[in-house]
Amino acid sequence: NKKNDIIEKEEEEDTDVVITIEQSSLKTVKTKNLKYCSLFLKFVGLLIIVGVVLLFAFLPNYIRTKNTDNTYSSSVTDPTNAILPGGGGSGSNVPDWADYYLPYSNLKKLIYLIEKERVANKGHRLSIDLEDGGEVPPSEHTALISDNPVEQENQQFVKSLNKSLDKIVKFYAKKETELYDEMDELVGDFEYLNRHDAAVSTQLRRLSSTSGEVSLEQIEQERAIRSNTNQLPRRESNVEGDSFLPPNIISKNVTDTDPAALEVPTHIQPPNSSRGPMWPREAMYDVVELRKRTVDLFVLLSELKSFVALNLTAFAKILKKYDKITNNNLKRYYTSTYVTQAYPFKTATKARLNERIQQTERAYAILATGNNLDLAIEELKTHLREHIVWERNTVWRDLIGQERRTQTVGLSDAKPSSVHTPFGTFRITRDQVLNYLYMIACIVVFILLMRSEIFDTVEQNRCLAILVFASMLWAGEVMPLFVTALLVPLLIITLRVMRSDDGHYTRLNAPDATKRVFGAMFSPVIMLLLGGFAIAGALSKFGIAKSMATYVLSKAGTRPSRVLIVNMMVATVASMWISNVAAPVLCFSLIQPILRTLPVDSKFGPCLIIGIALASNLGGMASPISSPQNIIAIQNMSPAPSWAEWFTISIPLCIIGNLIIWLWLLYNYNPEKHTPQIHTIRASSDSINGTQIYVILVTLVTILLWCLAHSYEHIFGDMGVIAILPLIAFFGTGLLTKDDFNNFLWNVIMLAMGGIALGKAVESSGLLKTIASQIEAMVQGYSAFEVLFVFSCLVLVIATFISHTVAALIVLPIVAEVGSQLADPQPRMLVMGTAFVCSAAMGLPVSGFPNMNAISQENELGKPYLTTKDFLVNGVPSSIFSMLCIATIGYGLMALIGF
Repeated sequence: NKKNDIIEKEEEEDTDVVITIEQSSLKTVKTKNLKYCSLFLKFVGLLIIVGVVLLFAFLPNYIRTKNTDNTYSSSVTDPTNAILPGGGGSGSNVPDWADYYLPYSNLKKLIYLIEKERVANKGHRLSIDLEDGGEVPPSEHTALISDNPVEQENQQFVKSLNKSLDKIVKFYAKKETELYDEMDELVGDFEYLNRHDAAVSTQLRRLSSTSGEVSLEQIEQERAIRSNTNQLPRRESNVEGDSFLPPNIISKNVTDTDPAALEVPTHIQPPNSSRGPMWPREAMYDVVELRKRTVDLFVLLSELKSFVALNLTAFAKILKKYDKITNNNLKRYYTSTYVTQAYPFKTATKARLNERIQQTERAYAILATGNNLDLAIEELKTHLREHIVWERNTVWRDLIGQERRTQTVGLSDAKPSSVHTPFGTFRITRDQVLNYLYMIACIVVFILLMRSEIFDTVEQNRCLAILVFASMLWAGEVMPLFVTALLVPLLIITLRVMRSDDGHYTRLNAPDATKRVFGAMFSPVIMLLLGGFAIAGALSKFGIAKSMATYVLSKAGTRPSRVLIVNMMVATVASMWISNVAAPVLCFSLIQPILRTLPVDSKFGPCLIIGIALASNLGGMASPISSPQNIIAIQNMSPAPSWAEWFTISIPLCIIGNLIIWLWLLYNYNPEKHTPQIHTIRASSDSINGTQIYVILVTLVTILLWCLAHSYEHIFGDMGVIAILPLIAFFGTGLLTKDDFNNFLWNVIMLAMGGIALGKAVESSGLLKTIASQIEAMVQGYSAFEVLFVFSCLVLVIATFISHTVAALIVLPIVAEVGSQLADPQPRMLVMGTAFVCSAAMGLPVSGFPNMNAISQENELGKPYLTTKDFLVNGVPSSIFSMLCIATIGYGLMALIGF
């Protein structure tokens, strides 16, 4: 037997030598072939880096110029609605004048009704109860008898505009007369003070040699006991509260090239004013009154100027919206024929108003600041309302606004009940009671697990308690998810569950554990997430994502089945680049022209909305930055997959999954039966500009470098380092601002960091290896395909009821460890497949953000398009179909590329 063993060993050694020789010869051949490929890739990378440097060197100033010259509207919300009366948002206009602004919201509803009538192919005029107003004056463009529906629509819209314009003109003329009369009276009061108060002149002369100046505070204190003699007549001010003015309206209304504008009539300038007015005590009482009246008059004149500017902006925006929706060209004609010819908007009228404002500024300078005009203007500005800043929104800011509106609705719907206790009466809601009870249950379970001895070591028992406690809090959402994530490192460090990794596995003290935990939390994966947020913010802020999406949707035609599949594909592609959190917000805004023109009983609206939601869920697996669970998956894969490998697996799965879901939705809703034809979406007519080109170039270069990350690993080290490039490119040039950075989804980032800390603790304490070994014993003898199928079914159930991200945080570390202990270790395949299944869980309204956004969509009557039944009937089968695709087709693709 010993001789046989020796012979067998020698044969094995000979075989190993032959294999080694063959492998070495193959390696030499491969080395020669790869040498040229490596040189080529380095050359391409050098060109890319040089191009990025050139962009950073020459374009920032140009981009800042374009950024200040051009104004873009939000990709989701209409900024005009935020400032104009009745626009559906809170504004800073003058409350008392609200009835005299352009009724933007009502005119927008009229536009939508015209659009709806046009889609319904009704030739008659809209049956809208409009008040009598001015008719459209005939012109060379007006037919004598018009039977053209388009001209009838134009006439009706122009009639409503004319009625509003007449109201604005009459109100402006009335206010202008009142304010100019008050200005004349103010000038007369100056004359009264200078010419008829002899005591003033006497004491002014005395001031030339003495310092008899009196502070305004002393004047205010003595006002209550002052007699009525020598008082100036004064009217009550019409100002109620403060006012506002945008920065382009409130400015220094005086230029160096026009010294005459600084002049105030000589009869209102006090004598001896070379060093400013030094009023004696008796005259100071009158000066205080004049100064207050001057401030009031300045505020009212400024508000009148703002009134003109806002209405002019409103006309421009409502006409632009009308032309865009009805495919007309009315804006240029109406603006030149009616708006600019109206009295408030004439150049002479604006110049006269500016001149009056300049006179009040100069008068205030004489009365209050010693002829210091700059200081006077600054003080006058403090009496104005907070001004409006026209700013472009990123999709993250829109998400925050939407979340705040949802929270407000939830608070208003809650009905608290009174609870009487010996300590007093408390008002509490039913949901709060349930949350408190659930929190108590979580704490009880945590304490029991802390005192148990399920495993051999204290670290593993305590880590299990933290794992179960955090999982329960995440599943019940008693606290916000990111708050639970912040609780995780606190418990890890204070309970000392971390061990050293030197092989002795000694328990770390709090300082050493702190360094380990926080060092792991801010990993390159977090930078990858931030880089993805920056790209999404830039693409949405400058209308690039919306323009590309509307261009594709404009080619979809009018058949509901084609429009549905095109919208689903657009949602998936948008999720790939701006994340499946932001993509539904964009897509639901794009389909509003379709939804508002559908019949009330049409089934295509719910079909389209749920199709976009399900496609956005699938888009969560499309790229590494499309969802947080992908970031967590990359954290648990070693080595991390390249973008090219990711796309090889995800894109076929997304296409097949979308086609299956599309067929299922057509089978369930049959939209073409009730809605054979729908309204088309028009592509944006705005031309591309330099800023958009710059954003696209930076995005493409970043994605290309991500795809070639393994080739440049010796330069960048990790994909997270490459993610710094778009952050510098967008924030360094001023395209994205500090506010945009603050509006990132930091709750998602903190959730990912808390999950990374929990995974590190589970690994360091030894709990992960213990659990994985037990699961590995249960699946012993199973193939990788069978293990993937089992975990896919498990994760599908978990992720359906709780957050996709939370499911990934809990399950993926265990899946990675189990995969590494299989007979044929394939941890990367199991982690990636399981992460894809997290995105495929879409059976309930709470299964992911796309579903929660879809369930909140309502029609014009306030009725939700979708119910929970819609998700059960469509979401559950779609989840099962997608999971089967991942476990079969996805498994084959991952095996094909060597996962």
